[in-house]
Amino acid sequence: MPLTHEEMDRKLDEHFGFEAHDDVAGVLATLAPTVEHDIVGWPTGPTRGRDAARPFYEALFADLTDGKVKSLRRLYGHNFMVDDSLWSGRASGRPFGLDGHGRPLRFRLLHVVEFSDAGQINRENVWIDMAAVLQQLPQAEATAAA
Repeated sequence: MPLTHEEMDRKLDEHFGFEAHDDVAGVLATLAPTVEHDIVGWPTGPTRGRDAARPFYEALFADLTDGKVKSLRRLYGHNFMVDDSLWSGRASGRPFGLDGHGRPLRFRLLHVVEFSDAGQINRENVWIDMAAVLQQLPQAEATAAA
């Protein structure tokens, strides 16, 4: 039987809640053991399994702080959802390889999430508005070269 919209909402909101608290173990627990984790543009490319997803979250939580995700719109299908969100917080480290210098940061995210019949996240595909990130985190080298 397919998951209801409410069940999918609860699981993704739980996932975002663990992210907001920089709780790697909690985030990974929302994922199926064999999850396909695909952050588009991430150097490793898509990974498979919780352990392979761990380094992404460790880097994310080191580089971005005070993060909050606000879902703007969700679309649903048979055991999948598309979530259009706005992330806001601080660029404390080197998010996406860019010097953050603790600056405030806001960018859109598009999550395509597939769920197992048991309600775990089976596949997470994330698209990040890198143009917005680059506009907010200009790099000294790029400015000096211009």
